[in-house]
Amino acid sequence: MQHQHSADASAFFAGPLGTPLRAKLNTLENVLAVTPVDLTADLRFGSGQVVLTSERLLAFDPETQQWSEWVLSTDLNLRFFDHGGVGSLELHDTTQRLGLWRLTLAHQTAVLGLIQQFERQRERLLRNEAYQVIEDERALCPVCGSVLPPDSEDCPVCARQQNAPTSSWVLLRLWRFAEPYKLQLLLGFVLTLCTTAAQLVAPYLTIPLMDKILIPFQNGEKIDAGLVRFYLGALLVSALIAWLLGWARTFVLAKVSERIGANLRTTTYNHLLKLSLDFYGSKRTGDLMARIGAETDRINLFLSLNALDFATDVLMIVMTSAILFSINPWLALVTLVPLPFIAWMIHTVRDRLRTGFEKIDRVWSEVTNVLADTIPGIRVVKAFAQEQREADRFAAANQVNLEANDRVNKTWSLFTPTVTLLTEIGLLIVWAFGIYLVAGGSITVGVLTAFIAYIGRFYTRLDSMSRIVSVTQKAAAGAKRIFDILDHVSNVPEPANPVKLAKVQGAITMENVGFRYGSRTVIKDLNLQIRPGEMIGLVGHSGSGKSTLVNLISRFYDVTDGSIQLDGVDVRRIAVSDYRSNIGLVLQEPFLFFGTIAENIAYGKPDATREEIVAAARAAHAHEFILRLPHGYDSLVGERGQGLSGGERQRISIARALLIDPRILILDEATSAVDTETEKEIQRALDNLVQGRTTIAIAHRLSTLRKADRLVVMDRGEIVEVGSHDALMAQEGAYWRLYMAQARRAEEDAEAAGVVTARAAGVTYDTQALPKSHVHVDGSEENR
Repeated sequence: MQHQHSADASAFFAGPLGTPLRAKLNTLENVLAVTPVDLTADLRFGSGQVVLTSERLLAFDPETQQWSEWVLSTDLNLRFFDHGGVGSLELHDTTQRLGLWRLTLAHQTAVLGLIQQFERQRERLLRNEAYQVIEDERALCPVCGSVLPPDSEDCPVCARQQNAPTSSWVLLRLWRFAEPYKLQLLLGFVLTLCTTAAQLVAPYLTIPLMDKILIPFQNGEKIDAGLVRFYLGALLVSALIAWLLGWARTFVLAKVSERIGANLRTTTYNHLLKLSLDFYGSKRTGDLMARIGAETDRINLFLSLNALDFATDVLMIVMTSAILFSINPWLALVTLVPLPFIAWMIHTVRDRLRTGFEKIDRVWSEVTNVLADTIPGIRVVKAFAQEQREADRFAAANQVNLEANDRVNKTWSLFTPTVTLLTEIGLLIVWAFGIYLVAGGSITVGVLTAFIAYIGRFYTRLDSMSRIVSVTQKAAAGAKRIFDILDHVSNVPEPANPVKLAKVQGAITMENVGFRYGSRTVIKDLNLQIRPGEMIGLVGHSGSGKSTLVNLISRFYDVTDGSIQLDGVDVRRIAVSDYRSNIGLVLQEPFLFFGTIAENIAYGKPDATREEIVAAARAAHAHEFILRLPHGYDSLVGERGQGLSGGERQRISIARALLIDPRILILDEATSAVDTETEKEIQRALDNLVQGRTTIAIAHRLSTLRKADRLVVMDRGEIVEVGSHDALMAQEGAYWRLYMAQARRAEEDAEAAGVVTARAAGVTYDTQALPKSHVHVDGSEENR
């Protein structure tokens, strides 16, 4: 799976160079990374790009205004140098330099991302060359190109990279979400600066209060009431100004951070929806929920409070240090004695906290995973009386979470008091040295008093800054888990130049289709043509590749080899949403969302009228049972449709498919999980659904396929037979064996049911004397 480290390709296509680049891309070529080139060869400003695609390296020269291109190969190398604030990106082969581009270091991150992607593509090419001589057909990781372990989809190399320590620099990647609010952030910074300045006024006013009022009064002089009112009034005004500026600062920055957090959640969720199914196959629901929920909340808290406090602390320390050095440089130097020790502690503890918080995130995801597993499956839990088992599983996960937090708290509990102790020792040193200076006449008591007031604020902010280490590492760990999602690129990419089909006829052609799932070949060298309006039945043993073929046709996955075409156009050239809008899918286990019956039927067409919804329900033979519900079409079905029977959920699913009027219909064992009577109801609904549509049906019960134009028999990822029921039965091949095995099984089940019924009635029969029955493909029986 590719990782995207550059600007989003869709945003790039919207730029001035997007249109000419789009015209240069091949139909199945996708942009992987882009970096701007803003300098010409003679170091004048210009506008160019270096673009890495899945097939080539393209470059638009800012001086010549011309495109150049190089097909990716193992002989190519990209190198990056920087000198004096100017970066140089060079392309070499084995003998010469092919290209040179210059840019400012503002684009260094984009360049490094492009080089990283380039190295991955080059490594993939090297691995592919090596793969040609691997005889055991071991699969390669699509990210790093490493050979995967047998029967595994998880790459150990990528797993090690994902577990690499998180750097706090990952927080800088949040700037893409903060950039739209840069003016508000600038206003917040100015308010922070002014607030800090206002807070520093009060300690400075203690110098004249001590030296001009209190100490002269102690020596017998009369207090000047006007002067007292002036200084006290100035203290009050500075406090009010600091309060007002602090409120404005907090309001502005909190408002911005909430919007950044909301954008982060929305962007992450939208990206999740675009990812292909293989991403979800290796992820737990609870983990993904925790990332979008808890992690974004943690980042939002960091941006709204902790980052603001950190900025205030830095400004306070810098401004306080300037004031201290202006008052007395030697006393200010003594103030900085604890700083090296605190800095060393922060550096030492940071790595421990970082790894600890990453571990906490992972174990907390396991706690969430238990909830995500148990709550939707609570009926199964109760049916098998496994409440205690699930409670123990949750307690075990919670205990691991507790132990991980204890390990972090052990480190943190020692760190925080030690920093406080060092600041207290520093304050003690300042007192001692300050008394020595007062005794020597170098400073006045008022200066020492103001100095102590400033020192108190200085060390308080220093202590606060040390505490920011914890929340920063938490936010960095959360940001890494968010960007792990955002960096994933779908294995079913959108085409660069999508083809628009004016009117879909429904002809499907599969040419030399191959598909590898992990290290296992599931489909190989498959060829099949389906005519518009034809009904095809897919049959075969479990694991023969039927569902995988349907997933490839639906483009939930892309083929590894060959192509699938719709009306003569490769489906990878059609926009994913446009392509799937022509497909109606009825699954073995229909999924209903929490909501009303009408909302579930209209899921594929949210703007459908009530008349259209009712018409679809009538055609699906669902109208009658819907009207028997308490609120008819406005009845809530509950989570996953638990308030309805399996047959009722299936008919709603059929109505949902009917409403969008698809040209292609896929039935994935739509009647295998219901009884015979319900199957007949569903079959009548399916008869309405398949009319005039290209239909591909997978059947567990062969009765579902009695009206199929052709039956396609699959075995181990290959088509072994194609033909009508009668023709395949006459061949006495794979289909005949499958059919006879199912007939014998149905016959044995019928005999067993008869014996059970007879025993229940107290009657004994000789089963050998019972008339045998022949089971037809439609499920009916006749005695013989």
